Amino acid sequence: MNHQTALKSYAKVQYRSDVEIASPHRLIDMLYQGAIERIVQAKGAMQFGNTELKGKKINSAVSIVGGLRESLNTHEGGDLAHNLDNLYVYIQRVLANAHSKNDPLLLDEAATLLGDLQSAWKQIG
Repeated sequence: MNHQTALKSYAKVQYRSDVEIASPHRLIDMLYQGAIERIVQAKGAMQFGNTELKGKKINSAVSIVGGLRESLNTHEGGDLAHNLDNLYVYIQRVLANAHSKNDPLLLDEAATLLGDLQSAWKQIG
């Protein structure tokens, strides 16, 4: 096993163990962090002209934001949950546009919005 493969295996095991012991609040924080990380990776891939990696990372970020949407309790969350849902839809649209237009500024916008949401989430924890 080469060094890179060993690191990837360790990271997967570490991530799984973190998820298994995380509180529901921490899991949402991890989703925010994961989406932001994918966006940063997509921006790097965009800057280096790696279209395939850019697409994979943006699709992953869109999926994570979809997971955040699915975690909303719109029955009990009222207007806040509905507003967050609308914001998540907007972020997914921004990410799709960033991909199709190859626009790093749109990636920055999505990352900033998610960063602001993550910061607010941490404060209520």
